[in-house]
Formats: sequence, C-alpha cells, structure tokens
Amino acid sequence: MEKNLRPKWEGKVTTKLSQATADQIWTLFKDFFNLHKWFPSLSTSYGVHGTNGEPGCIRYCVGFSIPSNDGNIPVSWSKERLITVDQDQGSLSYEIVDNNIGFKSYVSTVKIVPGDHDDAGHENGCLIEWSFAVDPVEGMEFVDLVKKYDVGLQRMAKKMEDTLLQV
Repeated sequence: MEKNLRPKWEGKVTTKLSQATADQIWTLFKDFFNLHKWFPSLSTSYGVHGTNGEPGCIRYCVGFSIPSNDGNIPVSWSKERLITVDQDQGSLSYEIVDNNIGFKSYVSTVKIVPGDHDDAGHENGCLIEWSFAVDPVEGMEFVDLVKKYDVGLQRMAKKMEDTLLQV
C-alpha cells in the first residue's frame, strides 16, 4: 500500500504599507473574529467558540469562490482555530479545523513587522507577512494558491491602510 508522499505546500506573501504603523495594523489583525471587515472575498466571519483573540478560539468564515462553468458562485466556508498570539512580535498563527474548500492540515502565520525609523524616530510603515503550509489541494495548482493569497493580502492591506488614514 503506497502512501501519498507529496510534500506540503508552503508559501509566503508579503506587502509593505508606507503609512500605517505595525501597531495600527496589528490592532486590526488581532481582532480574530472580524477578518471579514478587511479580507475582500469574505462576506462574514464571527466567533463560534472562545474569546476573541485568545488561543483556542474559533471563527467561522464565509466567502465566495470563483464562479464555476455553469455560472454558479459556490459559497466557501471554513472554521479556523487561533493557535498562538505573540503580542510583542505582532504575530498570530491559526489552523483550519473544518472547511469545504479542500484544505487539509492547513496552518498559517501572520506577522506584522515594523518599518524603518526616520531621523526623528518615527516608524515608516510596516510589512505584513502571511505564510501558510497545507497539504496539496486537489484541483488547484500551488502557484494559483499563492497568487490568490497575494491578491487577497494586497487588497486587505490597502483597505486597512485606507481606513486608518481616514481617522
């Protein structure tokens, strides 16, 4: 009996924000139950277990995938458990515990890295790093998954920074 020996897909996407600081962006990311406010393809996300932002809490996310050939737009969902939160490093890790999008053994880490400081000591923006590891997804190519994450992160970061600049 042969086991599936395909290696995990491991990817990482990043984006640089020029005006929002790491502390400002971290405040938005650590609101684990409310990712839909920022992530473009999510229609909703909410807590189904535990306290928002505490390891062990679980969020339920609903979004829409690319339309199929028959024109139907499938509804995608996942339940995601927060594994770790590091306030000092501005990072969190989570895993998908149930879904209908074909992800198995999925773990992701988001880290907010402070930007350089100018001569006056002010932080110049920040970097968002989003890495993931998942078993190969049937019907999907790794490069397409990375592209989907990259597009999602770029849009999410822009929405976050634009919102912060309006305040």
